[in-house]
Amino acid sequence: MIVQLVLSVVGGGMIIWMGAGLFRARSELVRKGRDTTYNAFVAGILMSGLNSFFLVWWVTVGSLLLMNFLAFSPQGLALFIIVHWLCDLVWLSLVSFSIYKTHSFLSQRIQEWIFIACSLGLVYFGGYFIFKGVISYL
Repeated sequence: MIVQLVLSVVGGGMIIWMGAGLFRARSELVRKGRDTTYNAFVAGILMSGLNSFFLVWWVTVGSLLLMNFLAFSPQGLALFIIVHWLCDLVWLSLVSFSIYKTHSFLSQRIQEWIFIACSLGLVYFGGYFIFKGVISYL
């Protein structure tokens, strides 16, 4: 129970931090086309690694999948990992490429409002994760 609380608070806090950073950097990102001071790759790793639901998924469903593939054969486990990573790579590359190629269709004002909406969404979900973790602990 305490692990769930800690994961919820840390994961939710990380999501809120990312949302606040996106909100603060929105104008510079849109007008100057600069990325944030932190590397997007590192931010993605931190966001995934500190997301409480990501960790819970891997501890439950993900570990069951890994054990099933490992029971099949060590090569099956390696195949599962490679295919899983390749699916992530293809999907996230497609999303990234699509955004990169289509961002010029949107005005700076619309882009800024999209960043505002996304940052508010992150703050909301981070707060929700924390709230649900505290409520379930109590």
